[in-house]
Amino acid sequence: VQLQASGGGLMQAGGSLRLSCAASGSIFSISTMGWYRQAPGKQRELVAVFTTGGSTMYVDSAKGRFTVSRDDAKNTMYLQMNSLKPEDTGVYSCHVRAGPVLRDYWGQGTQVTVSS
Repeated sequence: VQLQASGGGLMQAGGSLRLSCAASGSIFSISTMGWYRQAPGKQRELVAVFTTGGSTMYVDSAKGRFTVSRDDAKNTMYLQMNSLKPEDTGVYSCHVRAGPVLRDYWGQGTQVTVSS
């Protein structure tokens, strides 16, 4: 199984981007799936996640602006990012934890740069 993230780019503050994370192959017994961000000089942080129970959670800075969604028929997860701010800049990676014996899957990062 491979995860392919796309949709990043350069955007002015206030703009929107939609990230996609497509899984090749089927992933069974998904525990959690979500998006992480690593800003320059900072540790990677969880931005948005589908929890084990299927609910969504967001980092405080993303609440009200970002929406995580999924299309299971397409094996794809999305992150809609609105009202972008320069502090949203970073490399965004998708992550899935799944399997009868839990295993972590990571997509390659996609760069998001927000200019002021």
